[in-house]
Amino acid sequence: MAALSTTELIDSAAAEAFNQLARTTDKFERYDNPHAQRVAEIAGEIAKAFHLARHDRGSLHAAALLHDLGEVAMERDYIQATGALSQEERIDLARHPVIGEREASRVGADRAAQLLVRWHHEWWNGAGYPDALRREEIPLGARILRLADSYAALTDARPYRPAMTVEEARRELINRAGIEFDPGVVSVFLSLEPIREFESFAKTDEQQVEEEVVKASKGWDLFSSFSK
Repeated sequence: MAALSTTELIDSAAAEAFNQLARTTDKFERYDNPHAQRVAEIAGEIAKAFHLARHDRGSLHAAALLHDLGEVAMERDYIQATGALSQEERIDLARHPVIGEREASRVGADRAAQLLVRWHHEWWNGAGYPDALRREEIPLGARILRLADSYAALTDARPYRPAMTVEEARRELINRAGIEFDPGVVSVFLSLEPIREFESFAKTDEQQVEEEVVKASKGWDLFSSFSK
C-alpha cells in the first residue's frame, strides 16, 4: 500500500490547521522535537500494515495530531482561573482525553478522530482511562495510537528523563504487551521496516560528554567575566 501524504488523508485546510495545533501542543508539552507529527507517521505505518481503509487512516492521522489538545486546554483553563496548578488539578488532568474529544470536535475533526482522541489512553488490560475499555472494546485505531504515542515519547527526551534508545523502547513495548498494549499491534510494529520516525533522539555517550564540556566552558566564561 503506497504512502499517502497528509493532504491526501485529510482536507488540506484541516491538515494545515491540525499541523499548527500539533506544533503548538508540542511546544506546550515541552518536546524539543516534533512529537504529534511523529506519532501520526508511526501510527500511519502501523495502520498500513493492518490495511486500514483510507478514511480510517485519515481519522487516525487527525487524532494523532490532536491527541494531547485536551491537556493543553485543561491546563490553560486552570491557569487562567487560579494562576497555578494544584496537585489535585494535576491528577485531574487524567480527564484530558475527554476534553480532547471536545476540543477535536471544536476544531473540526470527524467523529471517528474525536473518539480516537478520547480513547488513546485506554489499556489492553482495562486499566486505562477514561472509560476503562479493554481488549477489542478499544477500537483498533486507538490501540495503534496508544502504541505510537508511547513509542514516540519513550524515544524522545522529557523534562524528567532522557530519551530511550530504539532497543530500550522496543523492549519496553514487549514488556508491556498484553498489559498496556495490544500484543498484536506490538508484534506488527516490531515487524515493520524502519523509517526515520522510528529513530531515537537518545544522545550517544560522546554527545553527552560534549554537552557537559560546553556547559562547563560556559560556567568558566561566566566566572572569568568577574575577573575582568
